Amino acid sequence: MNESQSPNATRILIADDEENQRVGLASMISGWGFATATAFDGQDAWEKISEFEPHVLLTDVMMPRMDGSELLRRLNSSGSRIPAIVITAFGNIETALTTMHDLGAFWFLEKPIQPRVLRFLLERATQHGRLAEEAERLHRQLAYQGVLGEVVGNSEPMQQVFSLVRQVAPTKAAVLITGESGTGKEMVARAIHQLSPRNGGPFVAINCAAMPETLMESELFGHEKGAFTGAVERRAGCFELAQGGTLLLDELAEMPIGTQAKLLRVLEDSRVRRLGGKTEMMVDVRVIAATNRPPEEAIKKGMLREDLYYRLNVFGIELPPLRRRLDDIPALAEAIVRDLNLKHGTRVTGLDPEVLARLQRHNWPGNVRELRNVLERANIVAGSGTIGVQHLPATFGMAAATPPAPPASMGGGPDGIHIPVGTTVEQAEKSLILMTLAHTKNNKTRAAEILGISLKTLFNKLKEYGSDSASAAEA
Repeated sequence: MNESQSPNATRILIADDEENQRVGLASMISGWGFATATAFDGQDAWEKISEFEPHVLLTDVMMPRMDGSELLRRLNSSGSRIPAIVITAFGNIETALTTMHDLGAFWFLEKPIQPRVLRFLLERATQHGRLAEEAERLHRQLAYQGVLGEVVGNSEPMQQVFSLVRQVAPTKAAVLITGESGTGKEMVARAIHQLSPRNGGPFVAINCAAMPETLMESELFGHEKGAFTGAVERRAGCFELAQGGTLLLDELAEMPIGTQAKLLRVLEDSRVRRLGGKTEMMVDVRVIAATNRPPEEAIKKGMLREDLYYRLNVFGIELPPLRRRLDDIPALAEAIVRDLNLKHGTRVTGLDPEVLARLQRHNWPGNVRELRNVLERANIVAGSGTIGVQHLPATFGMAAATPPAPPASMGGGPDGIHIPVGTTVEQAEKSLILMTLAHTKNNKTRAAEILGISLKTLFNKLKEYGSDSASAAEA
């Protein structure tokens, strides 16, 4: 690779299988102030694009392994907007014109190349690329007026989130998203991916809380046939599947500590070895992590490695709970109902004002996920027209019922739990969990959502409380 020393120079990638041709072009183009890199065929160029990030591609048509047409076809499939100038011999003009028409090449040049014409085209292609980037930037800004992918909100807390997403999306930085369960952490991660240069690549999400510890490493890193009992064939892991795209590690604090150590090494080296494998492979993956636990608390409890936290928390985004942005509920409800109509084939047109009032009076312990569940039930019951109060659960939005009596060690009343002085944190936590389970009639999934913890954590807590508490929860 022959690169100019100026970091701000326009970057030109030259792909040509004739060594004298590509070396001569690189020397001439560098003399004009451009930064250059060379590739000996299309495959070599494809592998260098992610590292060199050219502003313009100058490529021959006829090359071994991968020709110029296939190279442009791959770029189009990946969503790349790099302007390409195709070099062609006299006999390949028809091929070059077809390449321009079908694959969107910027222009073509006949051999022998005239320097004056080449320089003019490089400058025009650079300008074309910058205009396309500006148009894309303006297009993206439309998404920040209350809607960002699947994320909706005009409130100040959400506008701050949108601003952070806008800043970090075009970069390669790792992102750590925090917030209560149900606040939309995965949707924000998807929005970052969609607004990033990697949007043509895959978005892969793995829930660390839902994965058995024995399968976590295989799921992340893949395995070779025979690596362990049941490994009947080779399998690619999430890092391989997310190559060139984004990997979301949801519920990061629930990942086993041993796996966290191996994950940290992959993040530092960008190399993955499948379980049972003998060689490592390079991976080009942007990692976004999410957790509903305060990271400092998870580190203190030994659930999250501190070094992994600092490696992933390059750019932190905290999502506000729905109770802090109740003004967003009308816009959220409209977007959710529109989606539910497509999902269920219903024809709901809106919400009655009293329904909106009840939605905005609710405390939403389950956040946006709970709102969607409430509206999904109402959408199905209504079927068409306006969702009215009669389509909501009978007690929804009304004063909360008196909660079940707390354990003897705690005091309680119609407005919540009263914790006497001298109660330990562990005792208070235990009482809160058992009361919530009683309130949800032992629906553990619902209880976990209300408490803002994972289902796995809830089961672990019940085990800690001993057989009597576990038996009571199962009753």
